[in-house]
Amino acid sequence: MKNLTNKLAVVASIALSANLLFSACKESFLEVEPTGALTDQVLSSRKGLDGLLIGAYSVLTGRDAWYGGFGNWVHGSIRGGDANKGSDAGDQAVANPVQRFETLPNNGVVADKWRLTYEGVARCNTLLRLVASTQDPTVTDADKTRISAEARFLRGLYYFELVRIWKNVPYVDETMTADEAIAVPNNVDIYPKIEADLEYAWNNLPEMQTAAGRANKWAAGAYLGKVYLYQNKHAAALPIFTDVIMLGSTATGEKYGLMDNYSDVFNASFDNNKETVFAAQHAVNTGSTNNASHEFVLNYPYASGSDVPAGCCGFFQPSFELVNSFRTDANGLPLLDGSYNSGANAVVNDQGLTSAQPFTPDAGPLDPRLDHSVGRRGIPYLDWIDHPGASWIRDQNFAGPYSPKKYVFRRATQDNLTDGSSWTRGWTSQNTILMRFADVLLMAAECEIEAGTIDKAREYVNMVRARAANPATWVKRGDGSNAANYVIGLYNTPWSDREAAHNAVRFERKIELSGEGHRFFDLVRWGIASTTINAYLQHDGAKLTTALGGATFATKDLLYPIPQGQIDIHGADVLKQNDGY
Repeated sequence: MKNLTNKLAVVASIALSANLLFSACKESFLEVEPTGALTDQVLSSRKGLDGLLIGAYSVLTGRDAWYGGFGNWVHGSIRGGDANKGSDAGDQAVANPVQRFETLPNNGVVADKWRLTYEGVARCNTLLRLVASTQDPTVTDADKTRISAEARFLRGLYYFELVRIWKNVPYVDETMTADEAIAVPNNVDIYPKIEADLEYAWNNLPEMQTAAGRANKWAAGAYLGKVYLYQNKHAAALPIFTDVIMLGSTATGEKYGLMDNYSDVFNASFDNNKETVFAAQHAVNTGSTNNASHEFVLNYPYASGSDVPAGCCGFFQPSFELVNSFRTDANGLPLLDGSYNSGANAVVNDQGLTSAQPFTPDAGPLDPRLDHSVGRRGIPYLDWIDHPGASWIRDQNFAGPYSPKKYVFRRATQDNLTDGSSWTRGWTSQNTILMRFADVLLMAAECEIEAGTIDKAREYVNMVRARAANPATWVKRGDGSNAANYVIGLYNTPWSDREAAHNAVRFERKIELSGEGHRFFDLVRWGIASTTINAYLQHDGAKLTTALGGATFATKDLLYPIPQGQIDIHGADVLKQNDGY
């Protein structure tokens, strides 16, 4: 064997010498194709393009960025008053100034969101460049159109996320070189570019996709309508929302509608259900936690034992103000006059009590969606146990007595729909719903009000409320009795005017979509962020003085600061900081 090896070495040496001799005078000798590299030729193959497209979708999982995901539990819900940061003051202190509206340009929460969202943009741009130039004969024109439409849908989604958080962001597309991209300023309105991407997707995506999680025509329409809505282009948004509602719910094989049970919308066993228009897809037990839901991994009750899900880390605790909003009157309608925070209307809670001290849950009328959305003492916590109160809360004085509930896994699913191979079992396969049918109905309702068809808006709102009003779906105790005094009714009397209609629709969005990352952005586009958020800060700040006491919302807080690290890279003459920072 040794002699054979030596002979091969000699032959190789002679061959190499000859190759050097006859090639040394040619510059092409220096141009060697790398082996094992993902060249443009490889990536522009059919398999390469499919892989790049999956990679563009994968950014939606929020991988490696608790604050970068698209469920927006920090950016949309905490900043909107749905919840407090939770946990205690020391854990993830980087988020403390965010909930107090004291965010600085060097804050890591802001940097995470910018980085991950532009990662999504970059992946879409790479894909679009390669699909346009591919020479692979197996990639048909129909393939190119579909792949381009999915990529442009995603790019439109990513840029929409950027523009509603920062407004002033640079627009980079697939035609730009790296040197050109880094010199793009952030002083141009990019909404027309977002519209163009989503319009292309709306016109070219199929009504059905063969794989769950891929954007179809109706997802593109819902987002296009939403982009119009954010610009107050109600007349443009309404017919698209109407098509999504009417045609999207009857397309062959695609049945959109409200789930019969509100709680099932957030049960991983029913992922990609008929209410899901578009969702970030997650998977577990694949050999790593990379494909699991990353965004909500901190957001479970803080306790140990077999009767508590995950046991870490006590973040994202619903606010007092949100819980009080579920109070109803004798007819089961919300208290639209704002009196839900005052006196006897405020929901009784166990703030300041240990789990060993006696406590009786609120006996007044409540919207049943409260106990599908919020964990509170004495009420069954999904299929675990009755929420025990303080023993599941890391620091009541800092974050209040409540626990999140919507994106918490069931006990029945923990062995097959969660991943326990890492430091927490909080890695789940539960999809993050980014657009659901109830959201579309309520956005359409806003547009109907602007069109003067107020009764149609009331019809859409009542559809959402009727689902919640089904007693069979309410949270029950072991003996089958209702866990609380649930009272919910429909708007049976026509709304008197546009203002009354708007108030009803806006409040319905608050309680129907609570904890889903919408609230802050809704308040901003309605022009009521300052008044509403300052009222919340004053109310909850009086109870949580360490976390929120003295905090105020100012005009600058309508937008995040541009991350200072990005300004340092691009130059202050290219990226201009948002006003007030």
